[in-house]
Amino acid sequence: MNDAEIIPREFGRDRPAAGPPGAAEVWLVPPGAVVADGGPGVLDAEERHRAGRLRRAVDREVYVAAHTALRVLAGAYLGQAPARLVFARQECPGCGGPHGRPVLTGEAAGLHFSLSHSRDLALVAFAPVPVGADVEGVPEARTVGSVAGTLHPDERRELALLDGAPLASAFTRCWTRKEAYLKGTGQGLSGTGFADTVVGTGARPLPVPGWTLADVRVPPGFAAACAVRAVPGARSHAAPQPVA
Repeated sequence: MNDAEIIPREFGRDRPAAGPPGAAEVWLVPPGAVVADGGPGVLDAEERHRAGRLRRAVDREVYVAAHTALRVLAGAYLGQAPARLVFARQECPGCGGPHGRPVLTGEAAGLHFSLSHSRDLALVAFAPVPVGADVEGVPEARTVGSVAGTLHPDERRELALLDGAPLASAFTRCWTRKEAYLKGTGQGLSGTGFADTVVGTGARPLPVPGWTLADVRVPPGFAAACAVRAVPGARSHAAPQPVA
């Protein structure tokens, strides 16, 4: 796999090719896209329970959409019924607890994936190597200060030069890049990775050793990113342009 190859797709419009992907594929899941593909009927009991516990209808809908898309797409890649796929959690690389990267089990274990949703939009990424994806709604600029302290000092200095909408956009770009990378490694938001890893707040992400990191184009009001572990011997770098 080319270490910069991340292919954009849209669920409900595009169809996955038969067989596991040879490159990272990032699927945008717009509102209402899963109705024709089975809806909650393909989810397992735990997923239906989690969806039912969400208080807001919009949160339940996007949860069902994201997890249905994950199952439908993974089933298509693998030639398996979506409802029969079984998921588990790897050990956390930081503490060893059972809350690391989510993975498919059994014969499906070679297909790596990452799922994220925010507001009414979801993103699902698949790859033959570990992958992380994140999508976030852009917050109001006045809320950035309360969470920007979790970033690397270099990134905090960059944000200190901005205000208003540019500040909110730059912060969200940085956050999604960082979360995508940390989801790919399995560390997530635990530990010191969020403050230690530098991905930048500018128009293009900074390189992360051993990974390809790219912004993903999403509708206005959102930011998204995808991180893919580089193949052995390949030079890892940030993609020069956002994934369209």
